[in-house]
Formats: sequence, structure tokens, C-alpha cells
Amino acid sequence: MRAALARRSHSSVTPEAPTHEQLLPFVAAASRVADHSSLRPWRLIEIRGEGRAKLGKALGKADGSKKPSDKPFRASLLIAVVASRQKSKVPEWEQDATAAGVAHLLSLLLDEAGWGVFWRTGDLTRSKPVRKAHGLKKNEELLGWLYVGGIHAKYRDARGKRPVDPTKYLSSI
Repeated sequence: MRAALARRSHSSVTPEAPTHEQLLPFVAAASRVADHSSLRPWRLIEIRGEGRAKLGKALGKADGSKKPSDKPFRASLLIAVVASRQKSKVPEWEQDATAAGVAHLLSLLLDEAGWGVFWRTGDLTRSKPVRKAHGLKKNEELLGWLYVGGIHAKYRDARGKRPVDPTKYLSSI
């Protein structure tokens, strides 16, 4: 409860980021989301270093720009969230929900561990150049990227948004 109520998006992060080895237990924990038929219809792509330049070129091309986008350089670590749909009785929307659940739980876990995280999406996630840069298969859709880094000192003790009034969002029949 404490982690959920304290969570916030950090749209600007410092260059520090968890290593690949540090990231593995977070991914293992995030894999515990609800998953009908245990399909694991998701995968994550770790993007660092030159991978960010490759993504920048793809985003620039997809946007019709002659120059690469600098957006991937807003964090040292980007984690692409991919819905990797499986042939199953489980509908695609439910498989996509599982992939989104992994992304949200992963962002919550990283936030609780002291990392700044924000989730970027947009129309370019469905573009051919961006799909190609991520090596997506026909059964896969990019849901966006988690940008991960250190938290700026002025935000370390800042609280996230106030919780909603639950009576406005919880009803019964």
C-alpha cells in the first residue's frame, strides 16, 4: 500500500540506472502479474548505449524527420514493453493487459527501490521503423518504454499525486 500511494512518474531522471544484473530480480517479480493460462504474453527489451541511438534514428524516420530523435537519450536505460501475443483461447486484449500489468508492476517495483521511472507511449510505437528497430514479430506490439534512471535530489522526498476519492470510482451492482 505504501509503495502504491508513494509512486510517482519522474519525467526527468539522472544518468544512473540499475545494471542488467540488478534489473533481473525486478523482472522476475513483475512476472507475477495476473496471466490467464500462464501464457506470459510479453517480453521486455533493455535499451542502453548505442541501442538508444538506433532507436533515435528509427523514431526520427517514423516521424518524417531527417535527423534522429533525442528522446531515447532522456534516460540511460529504456525498457521496451512488448505485448507478445500467443495463439490461445485468451483474447488479445487480455494478453495486452497482462503485458501492461508487467510494465506497471515493474515501474512500481523500480520506484519503490529508489529509481525514477516514467512510461512513454505514442503513435510512433506502431510505426514500421520503430517495429523494425525492436525486432518485433507479427504477433507483437510495442506498448511503450519505461525510462529508468536516478531521481533528482529535489524530488527524492516529493510525494506523488494525491489518491483519488475512491467513492467516485468504486460502485456496486
